[in-house]
Amino acid sequence: MLSFFISFIFLFTTTTNAAVTTSERLREALAASTTQRFKEAPKFYNSPSCPDLNNRENKVAVCSHEAFHVAMTLDAAYLRGSMAAILSVLQHSSCPENVIFHFVSSSTSNSQLLQQTIAKSFPYLKFRVYPFDDSAVAGLISTSIRSALDCPLNYARNYLANILPTCVRRVVYLDSDIILVDDISKLASTPLGPTQVLAAPEYCNANFTSYFTPSFWSNPTLSLTFENRKACYFNTGVMVIDLDEWRSGGYTDRIAEWMELQKRMRIYELGSLPPFLLVFAGNIAAVDHRWNQHGLGGDNFRGLCRDLHPGPVSLLHWSGKGKPWVRLDANRPCPLDALWAPYDLLQTPFALES
Repeated sequence: MLSFFISFIFLFTTTTNAAVTTSERLREALAASTTQRFKEAPKFYNSPSCPDLNNRENKVAVCSHEAFHVAMTLDAAYLRGSMAAILSVLQHSSCPENVIFHFVSSSTSNSQLLQQTIAKSFPYLKFRVYPFDDSAVAGLISTSIRSALDCPLNYARNYLANILPTCVRRVVYLDSDIILVDDISKLASTPLGPTQVLAAPEYCNANFTSYFTPSFWSNPTLSLTFENRKACYFNTGVMVIDLDEWRSGGYTDRIAEWMELQKRMRIYELGSLPPFLLVFAGNIAAVDHRWNQHGLGGDNFRGLCRDLHPGPVSLLHWSGKGKPWVRLDANRPCPLDALWAPYDLLQTPFALES
């Protein structure tokens, strides 16, 4: 009877916390969707050496292996960031007309409004919006150190191989809080080894053990997970994924298995990242650090401004709590937020009145 009571309390608390988080996010999204208006972006054209996809039917273009496929999640709360990210990808691409975007939005969101907003600002963009059923993952999510990380849409990257058309064989996944300042074709063409499913910048100087709990490392079976693997931290906000290999290897199920274990015994604290590390760390294709200058959002500390990592820069990533558009609106920007501002398509109140 006692065990049943404890289970009931745990279920009630977990459900209530999830409901509160979802409710807060819905209110934030509703406010964003009713107040934000975006400018139309300029049209960008292919260089002469690019393959021509414009004369083909949309279905063929979506399946074209000559195209560069980019996947992002899409919701009202982060829409402003997504718009800036799209603009940066197109502006710095040598073949912008050959970039095809695959947006994944929650099935409970107003996907038609999101689609119309994208189409209005980017009338020439090749893109599709795919609904993501939150219930597919909601039951697997454990509370983390930040409530924003518990949103089901954060886990949509686990299901890209199921969501996108099977003819899409390789995709670049990008978070919404990034800016590219280099040609995405360079990132998309990252070579993958015969046993590698994804590529991402690795950070082997990071304290890898800190991403998992003492319960994980003290378990004699679990602690052997990374045996014979040179496991390093990598950020899942920028990844090149071989979807064919992902599908054939059943990697969505492999990630889900670790999430199910997490529900039974707490083996990590930080949202959707640790399951990726458990499955892939030590067996990914390394990408130069220039492709993910991450942590510009101050990681988990509000108001903490970060400098760039040493070396060249191809992609800026405001991972963490501090988003550049929020800090700019509050007149409390970090110095590097000035690099995000030129890509902001939001119409100011002055422009709307004009």
